[in-house]
Amino acid sequence: MDRLSNTVRPYAWGSTTAIPELLGIAPTGEPQAEMWMGAHPGAPSLLTRITGTGEAGSEQPLTDVIAADPERELGRATVEKFGPRLPFLLKLLAAGAPLSLQVHPDLAQAKRGYEDEERRSVPIDAPHRTYKDANHKPELICALTPFAGLCGFRRPTEAAEAMAALGVDSLKPYVDLLGAHPEEAALREVLTAILGADPAEMAETVNLAAAAAERLDGAHAPYARIAHHFPGDPGVIAAMLLNYVELQPGEALFLGAGVPHAYLDGLGVEIMANSDNVLRCGLTPKHIDVPELLRIVRFEATEPGVLRPEASPSGEELYETPVDEFRLSRFDLSPGAAPVDLTRDTPQILLCTGGAPKAGELDLAPGASVFVPSGEKVEVSGTGTLFRATVVA
Repeated sequence: MDRLSNTVRPYAWGSTTAIPELLGIAPTGEPQAEMWMGAHPGAPSLLTRITGTGEAGSEQPLTDVIAADPERELGRATVEKFGPRLPFLLKLLAAGAPLSLQVHPDLAQAKRGYEDEERRSVPIDAPHRTYKDANHKPELICALTPFAGLCGFRRPTEAAEAMAALGVDSLKPYVDLLGAHPEEAALREVLTAILGADPAEMAETVNLAAAAAERLDGAHAPYARIAHHFPGDPGVIAAMLLNYVELQPGEALFLGAGVPHAYLDGLGVEIMANSDNVLRCGLTPKHIDVPELLRIVRFEATEPGVLRPEASPSGEELYETPVDEFRLSRFDLSPGAAPVDLTRDTPQILLCTGGAPKAGELDLAPGASVFVPSGEKVEVSGTGTLFRATVVA
């Protein structure tokens, strides 16, 4: 197995302290939003593989290691199912401010959208480009600290009550719409109206709503905080259509295709299919492709579906999801317990989030990670918490 060196992405919404605290290093004062572990071409992990003579080779990207011998690194079954690439990206995600309100396409939508933009010769780095690749992007976030987010539409009547309580006249048309139609039609009409509203009029509505939310506090407090970061943004009103969720450490959310969501605050372990396809709904200065967004969003009220891991006799605690590109589980290793064999015929990334466990002969500290090629013998021992990311092949 190989110890990984990982890139931390300094997105503006990132916490300045959460990742440094986990790693046990001093903050720089700059946001540190995500630490990427995997073979995403944008920031692949680096590793230094020990040669057959026991000497360290040169540092190289995991992308290059996999490309040199995909079957050895990933296993034949993984290559046959997903191609010669690692199909997931593992992250530490530290939100100090809200991320953009967004949805992801399903696999068929992503393929169709990508092919359409390629056919129209839209540059891959164009600000108005929607589909960066032909893959879907299901994702799972598991909280390491109390973690707040928005996930899926709530009942239109609940959204209407929350808006009506603000006492803002310009929100009354949305309140009426939410009560006058079947659920799907109500949610679609209101989101369409919010995103199509005159920007100046919407900005005034948002500012009035934010002031009222701050006065009311309680269940309205999250929207006041969101508006503080995005004054005048229509996404503040769109956020009121969604379920507000607070995860406790160890709890998780699965975000499937078409489900609008946004992370608001907290530190977590995130895993996703290796894709960059994001359609934004608000809380962002970036391009919003409203017609395409309205085709992708699933306009149905759902419960957030907080996940808790299922324990097995081996001590593995698995977060069940309906996708094959990734499989996330957790091990809480106890002092004096027998080593746990994690050998699998699929590629794995092991991430330590607490304590001082060992993976084979490698000592791990919080934030440390290793890549385990398919079929390589690996045992974990010691005391601490490890997350295991792999695939279903």
